[in-house]
Amino acid sequence: MKRIIKFSRFFLPAMLLSLLLVAGGLAVYLAKGGFNLGIDFKAGLIQEVRIAPSAFSVTYGGKGNATFSFTRSGVELVISGADTDGATYTFNFADYTTLDSLVAALTEVVDGLSVETEAPGNTATAWFIQNAHGNPQINAEPYVVHYLAPGSPDVEAEVRESLASIEGVSVQALGLSSDRHFLIRMDEGAGENGTIDSDEIARQLEESFGPGEVVISRSDFVGSRFSKQLADQAGILMFLTLLLILIYASVRFKPQFAIGAVLAIAHDALIMVAFIAWSRMEFNTTTIAAILTILGYSINDTIVVFDRIREVRRLYPDDGFTSLLDRAITETLGRTIITTLTTMLAVMSLYIFTSGSMKDFALALLVGMISGVYSTIFIACGFASFWQKHVKKEKRNEAARGSVGAPVKTAGA
Repeated sequence: MKRIIKFSRFFLPAMLLSLLLVAGGLAVYLAKGGFNLGIDFKAGLIQEVRIAPSAFSVTYGGKGNATFSFTRSGVELVISGADTDGATYTFNFADYTTLDSLVAALTEVVDGLSVETEAPGNTATAWFIQNAHGNPQINAEPYVVHYLAPGSPDVEAEVRESLASIEGVSVQALGLSSDRHFLIRMDEGAGENGTIDSDEIARQLEESFGPGEVVISRSDFVGSRFSKQLADQAGILMFLTLLLILIYASVRFKPQFAIGAVLAIAHDALIMVAFIAWSRMEFNTTTIAAILTILGYSINDTIVVFDRIREVRRLYPDDGFTSLLDRAITETLGRTIITTLTTMLAVMSLYIFTSGSMKDFALALLVGMISGVYSTIFIACGFASFWQKHVKKEKRNEAARGSVGAPVKTAGA
């Protein structure tokens, strides 16, 4: 016969430990002035930046106006104005695969166009990156096109170091480290004299990496009203998640199990929030995604254990409720451990081989998975045990007191 582990002995100590952890997280949250809010929840300037060298620069001294733009498959040059025929020239990267071939075609076809190359002639045109910060209407001031070769070295540490002197700036790495792609924000009021200079980030980066090495892919300003709205929506989303799980668990199980399930996932959310506040991990939309993922993972584990409790209750109707809990948890323990460990192996690979927000996402998942297993056993089942022992006992006592105090009917009354 399989040995039954007495998990019920640790229900009360585990609940006290959880209260201490949650209280400690709240204390850290208050002591450090709240979360380390990420780019998504603070008003200010947001820029997408890539660190990439210059490939070539274009100037135009001919008639009319010239506009240089990127298309899905190449580059396009439009000549417009009163003294021109309104010509449009398209140069597909499939036809011009290297920098030399593209430059030769540009200078041969368009009169008044000058191109100065800075990259090697065999640089692939597929590596070109458009700079949204420059003026696509070219004239005597050069328009610069950048490129980024695959497998370029990681520069995240250098980017953070170069922007450290600007107060209120946060950096988030995007994609692979070889992409050299970053989301950078400057808090509202953090610039000189409380105003934001959209060129300040580019200037600081160019001081570290050199002129022509910084590509501004996108530049937006997020107002305080929008950032507050996003934070409110995140809170509403968390509340609705808990409410829907309560409704689902109430339909499928008895009320004590439904409340226990909601307490368990609320516990997981609070533990993750405490960890995020303690570790000073950036709190952004990726963090919200991690918390919601763990809530789904935790409720799945809780439902499996509750289903097993219902089964063993039918198989062993004479056993006490605490014994049934211990048996059900023991019988599902192997499944819980195997499922959790295999999932953690996949998440661990994300934590080891990625960086930036994806690394934080993986770390939050690892903490949440451990908390999810713990809360299923000691919070959800612990509450169900507490309900059975105390609430049901109180109801029986009230019923007994009512029967004792009831008037006794006599014959002829």
